[in-house]
Amino acid sequence: MLSKKFVILAVLMALIIITGVWLMTSKESNNEEIPYMGHGGAFKNPLAEIDTPDPSIVYRDGYYYMTFTHNGTDVMVMKSRTLDFHQAQRKVIWYPPVDTRYSANIWAPEIQYLRGKWYIYFAADDGHNENHRMYVLEADTEDPLGTYSFKGQLTDDTDKWAIDGLVLEHDNQLYYIWSGWEGEVNIAQNTYIAAMSDPLTVSGPRILLSKPDMEWERAGGPPYINEGQAILQKDGRVFLMYSGAGSWTPFYSLGMLTLEPGDDPLVASNWKKSKQPLLQMDDEAGVYGPGHNTFVSSPDGTEEWIVYHATSGIHDGWNNRKARAQKIVWDEEGNPQIGKPLALDSAIPVPSGTGVFKAEHAVIRGDRLEFDLIPSSVETKAPLMIRYRNSADMAQAITIWINDKQVDELELPVTESETIGYIYSSIPLQLQAGSNKIGIGTTGSSVHIHSIELPRYEAEAAQTHGNGEAIVNPFSSGWGVARLTEGDGEMLSFDHTVVPRSGTYQIALAMSNPSEQAIKVELKVNGGQKKLITIPPTDRNIYKPIKLEIKLESGDNRITLNNASGRLDIDYMDITF
Repeated sequence: MLSKKFVILAVLMALIIITGVWLMTSKESNNEEIPYMGHGGAFKNPLAEIDTPDPSIVYRDGYYYMTFTHNGTDVMVMKSRTLDFHQAQRKVIWYPPVDTRYSANIWAPEIQYLRGKWYIYFAADDGHNENHRMYVLEADTEDPLGTYSFKGQLTDDTDKWAIDGLVLEHDNQLYYIWSGWEGEVNIAQNTYIAAMSDPLTVSGPRILLSKPDMEWERAGGPPYINEGQAILQKDGRVFLMYSGAGSWTPFYSLGMLTLEPGDDPLVASNWKKSKQPLLQMDDEAGVYGPGHNTFVSSPDGTEEWIVYHATSGIHDGWNNRKARAQKIVWDEEGNPQIGKPLALDSAIPVPSGTGVFKAEHAVIRGDRLEFDLIPSSVETKAPLMIRYRNSADMAQAITIWINDKQVDELELPVTESETIGYIYSSIPLQLQAGSNKIGIGTTGSSVHIHSIELPRYEAEAAQTHGNGEAIVNPFSSGWGVARLTEGDGEMLSFDHTVVPRSGTYQIALAMSNPSEQAIKVELKVNGGQKKLITIPPTDRNIYKPIKLEIKLESGDNRITLNNASGRLDIDYMDITF
């Protein structure tokens, strides 16, 4: 069976250069190499250009799925190969019927994968807030963007006002957690928990876990707020995040309850409440009202990330709430640390394993592996790297396909036992605007494809210094370009540029020079080697790739552009061998 050919393979080992193919064995070099987890790169907040309040994200089988409050009218799910949702697939998976108790004000859908099925929990009412209750959708298929069945209301016996519900799966038991009123009047929103018999049924009474009784939780009230609950688990401990203060204020912040290993979640005293918020507004960073978060792992499972919404203006209120992400750091006591919210111009290293599209998550079509949902905003040529193992006693041929058209054929040299080979496509892939499919065709049982990567680094995600900035541009391959200006201190930095092995690489910098004369710019690698690049004049929004060779080290590298003699717009940087 073809599916048996595509397996997860071992760690990197060695370097041999053979007509554009390089293999790795530790015998080839005395230098210590850093384990390769993908080509790295960076991204910038927000995660999408549209408002995405109350985000909920799951990473599963090679894709991120996000739901959020979509104008309060329906339930939308977005699908992306990375945490950047600017070019994500988007689909409204459910519209409410008219004239029901759940036809209006659909808030904070929460997507979860529980016991082999997808569920979406959401709050809705009949147009009157006092009638908000929790409801649940169950997916009809394995596809989170497929059809769903409405399974009704999810409630305890009190049937009080309820929003922001989600399921905690802990020690093989299910628990429902939500924000609710104690009675019938909107005085305060509390955090409640109840036992569940299955993902559709609350089976026990509600237990009060937390009231908004601290000063920071009561800002902007009444009403006073505990809402937007989210769950993070590590080493048997449960961290229950929640949002306090009015969501309509810049004071909206994140608090936390902690449950120790072995403690019963239904005993309120077992939950310890942190006295100070873990994340709050930051004037210097221009971040206001950070809250209603979710947690999601990196693609390789080695990191945890927090995703929350925030605004850029102190008076934005419920407007301009967009999803933002940053990495969780763990302190010596095993507690999650978030730090300060990051400014929108901060280049953030991508989650570990980003951009590594594994064969196990591809679709098998005959003798081909198909990797879908490869986005590009415009028609462009991009590099392709393939990680593989060939256990035969001779080179084996594979074919490269783009959007069902064969574009290349490569010979895969033999790899030694348990070693990984790397090969770049001999010609760049011609991507179309929109979503693309990349196919890898092979015959014989000796070739095992591990993954593919497109080692492109979007310039708008690089770190600008001085007066430089990222600018939205519909003619770019991503969502924008980086502008580099003339003057001291002006610099563009591609940090977290990762290669699997030290050596000489070819980079292609796509740059636009709309002036009437050539512009020179200095390129530095890791603060050392320098190259002076000359960029001839181009038409406006024409990004001409400038190619050159540089030496890179195994692991993280920093490639900078500075001392420009005029204004340049940079679209991307590609790296090949």
